[in-house]
Amino acid sequence: MLDKIKFERFTAFEKLEISFSQGINIFVGKNGTGKTHILKAAYAACDITKSKEGFAEKINNVFYPSGKQIGRLVKRSSTSNKGYVELTRTSDNKPISIRLSMSNHTTKPDKATVSGATKLWVDSPMETAYIPVKDMMANAPGFRSLYEEREIHFEEIYVDIIRKSFLPLLKGPADKQRKKLLERLQKAMDGKVIAKNEEFFLRNKQGELEFTLLAEGFRKLGLLWVLIQNGTLLNGSALFWDEPETNLNPQLMQSVVAILLELQRMGVQIFLTTHDYVILKEFDLQSQSNDNIKYHSLFRNEESAEIDMASTSDFSNISPNAIDETFGNLINREIEKSMGGLGK
Repeated sequence: MLDKIKFERFTAFEKLEISFSQGINIFVGKNGTGKTHILKAAYAACDITKSKEGFAEKINNVFYPSGKQIGRLVKRSSTSNKGYVELTRTSDNKPISIRLSMSNHTTKPDKATVSGATKLWVDSPMETAYIPVKDMMANAPGFRSLYEEREIHFEEIYVDIIRKSFLPLLKGPADKQRKKLLERLQKAMDGKVIAKNEEFFLRNKQGELEFTLLAEGFRKLGLLWVLIQNGTLLNGSALFWDEPETNLNPQLMQSVVAILLELQRMGVQIFLTTHDYVILKEFDLQSQSNDNIKYHSLFRNEESAEIDMASTSDFSNISPNAIDETFGNLINREIEKSMGGLGK
């Protein structure tokens, strides 16, 4: 599992170090504070243990800078033109690290420097999945072959999740925990997912409904069902989910959070970003004392104007909390409007 990530002059970050929870990590903050960049960098480091891509190549494909010039990922600075990202994880009860260093003049991934326990890192495989904001299951037919043959402007996270979706089932029956999760998801989306000729369908008593005709919120539930069913999300794996609330009815968030908490109890390390009050409150209401949840609040330091971070395991201590502040402001405005009407 991942222990920490460290940035120095990389993308939006001047200098930042984050210690991860071994359970669930929730990133909050205003737009432009680098939440998605953290997920992408961590995912890239995990995925190379299975895809066997080089770390520099994977980072480049996941971030997809202009012209695919990896040096553009270095934060612009008047004092230095060099930057790095470093990940640390535990393997066989020992910490191992991998670092990607480059300058803003580095044009190709093979010109960047990868250091640390690179061989041990790659030789210690872990399953991982990244669920992007944009749904891809409805776009699955032909996308993989198109991506391999043509230069299309899509970060590799999009084709990666389609590849994960088409993995065959694990041999043998599902264990009790997985079976329970699958049944809960089937109830929430009223059916189960099947694939035919690279096209996904939701099958229930009424028949089979193709994903292009399915509400996007249900597609996300379907994707989670597939990843659990085919064994991508098992003990020791990592799930990265960018804004799970997107296009998902708030009523379904209770089921989603319950499933994420259960995955964490099964040994899946989870990283997610959110702008949604409901998902934060569901974690607060549903979590148990032995659940391992960490909230990471990203913000711009008033003095330096650089991105900073505060972490807490207590929902009530998230600070700053732009989500809570926004909802509090709405309530105050509603009260003011109601009180103003009384005086008329």
